[in-house]
Amino acid sequence: MTESHNWEHQVLEKLALAALQEQRRARHWGIFFKVLTFVYLFALLFIAMEWIGPAKAIGDHTALIDIQGEIGAGGDVNADDAISSLQSAFDDKHTKGIILRINSPGGSPVQAGIINDEIHRLRKLHPKVPVYAVVEDICASGGYYIAVAADKIYVDKASIVGSIGVIMDGFGFTGAMQKLGVERRVLIAGKNKDMLDPFSPVNPSQKEFAQSLLDEIHQQFIRVVREGRGDRLRETPDMFSGLFWSGEKSIELGLADGLGSSDSVARDVVKEENIVDFTTREGLADRFAKRFGAAMANSLSGTFLKVR
Repeated sequence: MTESHNWEHQVLEKLALAALQEQRRARHWGIFFKVLTFVYLFALLFIAMEWIGPAKAIGDHTALIDIQGEIGAGGDVNADDAISSLQSAFDDKHTKGIILRINSPGGSPVQAGIINDEIHRLRKLHPKVPVYAVVEDICASGGYYIAVAADKIYVDKASIVGSIGVIMDGFGFTGAMQKLGVERRVLIAGKNKDMLDPFSPVNPSQKEFAQSLLDEIHQQFIRVVREGRGDRLRETPDMFSGLFWSGEKSIELGLADGLGSSDSVARDVVKEENIVDFTTREGLADRFAKRFGAAMANSLSGTFLKVR
């Protein structure tokens, strides 16, 4: 009985020790994965807050600001970020010149106009700091609205430049509704509250009003281009029709000043080839919030006004 009791005791002791070791191993692995998860989340936080990134160079430099993508309050290019970039670049005492590297098809005339106005304001405050626009693939509509605020515009010979016009687009579903037997029911307070409703026939008076609005904004765009380009502009009947041209042709028309890239303008025009990027980059949280907000606004609007 004694030997049997000892054997059982030893077996129980071994089982207890094995269970204890297994618990310890599980606890260690649990701690390891928790630490790994914490490091991963901490790294994401650093990236989101943009604590990780290229440091600004010290010394004289050419400031670079990217204007890349569609222009809009929730778009790739927006006035808040662009103005923050511009102010940082102008306020840096080592900035010898600023390059706006533009690759944009256009977008909101309001956002483009705010950026244009801010460039003019900052140029007056810092008259010794020139601003140059450098066009990559495309500088159309709202992108060109921003570019004309620069001292000079440089392009590639194959760049697309121009599209000086305004568009308000949407869809009409009245024919499809008739075929499907769908009845439109809408209640409004204010006779024009359903203006440009895609589910109702076009109202001639509302269409006329919308066209007058487009014409007014178009004239604002034309005025900005004329003021920005001055005597360099060689106006043609089609210049403000919404057409666009190659970079080479845009130089002939006075819409641009010459051929050049960011590197060549920094080196040969600004005379400071050390380029420092001052572009404000959105954090992950900000980007999500803006895109979500823009998507909600677009889904509720149905009609979009763009300079293009």
